[in-house]
Amino acid sequence: MRPDLENGSERVPDASRTHLLELGFVDVADVLDNGIPDPPTPDIGLRTDGVGLFYSGQYNVVFGDPESGKTLLLDYVTAEVLNAGGGVLRIDLDHNGPEPTVTRLLDFGADEKRLRDHERFLYIQPDSSAQIREIAAVMTVWEPNLVVIDSLGELVPLCSAGTDKADDFTAVHRRYIKPFTDTGAAVVAIDHLSKGSDSRAYGATGTVAKKRVIGGTSIRVTVDSAFTPGKGGSAFLAIHKDRHGGLRQSSPTGDKEPLAGKFVMLADKTSIHPPAADARNPGETAPAEDIAAVAGLEPPPTSGNDAQKRLHWNAHRARTAYKAWKKENQR
Repeated sequence: MRPDLENGSERVPDASRTHLLELGFVDVADVLDNGIPDPPTPDIGLRTDGVGLFYSGQYNVVFGDPESGKTLLLDYVTAEVLNAGGGVLRIDLDHNGPEPTVTRLLDFGADEKRLRDHERFLYIQPDSSAQIREIAAVMTVWEPNLVVIDSLGELVPLCSAGTDKADDFTAVHRRYIKPFTDTGAAVVAIDHLSKGSDSRAYGATGTVAKKRVIGGTSIRVTVDSAFTPGKGGSAFLAIHKDRHGGLRQSSPTGDKEPLAGKFVMLADKTSIHPPAADARNPGETAPAEDIAAVAGLEPPPTSGNDAQKRLHWNAHRARTAYKAWKKENQR
């Protein structure tokens, strides 16, 4: 310990401390005196057990393959928020169209009066980054509960940025996404998976900065039963990132991306079901035939990379099968 800190003597004079605060340093003593709040919990996009998928006041993401149910999931969440008395802004950059969007919202049970109410529901198809900035300025007064950006793949180039450039995306987030989270809304952007079989395991397309700026959750959406008009469908929801851990606390353990739930759309009812306590992510579970193929290698493989080279599979498939085979042989 420094001698000048002993016996309660102050290291920084009051005048210097004032200057530090003017520079933007946080007064930690003030934080401690006022009490540190509990970490936030996800409260938007509720499962049937009341646990949410997304955090209010944070930037959240859902991603997956085309027609995996990403937009349908956010349509359902939109209807849920509207019917609970909240306000929703839909930023449609993916050209879904107002008529199909409103039709889906009605199918999910959205109250028509609230869809008609411009103080509850707003839909827009912006065609410039300047327009998005203007929309964000309006939201400081409108104060939405949910903002859906569909999709991130259209937003980034609209802002003259590249999805593979970290600095570009960080700037897009700061200028065009963060202003919406500053309103207190749960901002949920829809994104797409990488095309490469190996890179898909790491999440959505583009720079790692896209994951770094997520302050809420990133949810991977994977089709279980294909969504068919009039018949429904279902999709697994897995946790790719959960900065505050509130969703992970209410989800199974044991997988790198644990299941957060299952989005089930039936002809007459739609809901997000919580996973069973021992549920495993199907995307991280190797099929029996893959495990058998690894088991049949002579000599036995020494690693996932070894199995990949000998079976001529992609890295993700080989690692998953090798891990499952090894676990079976350790019992």
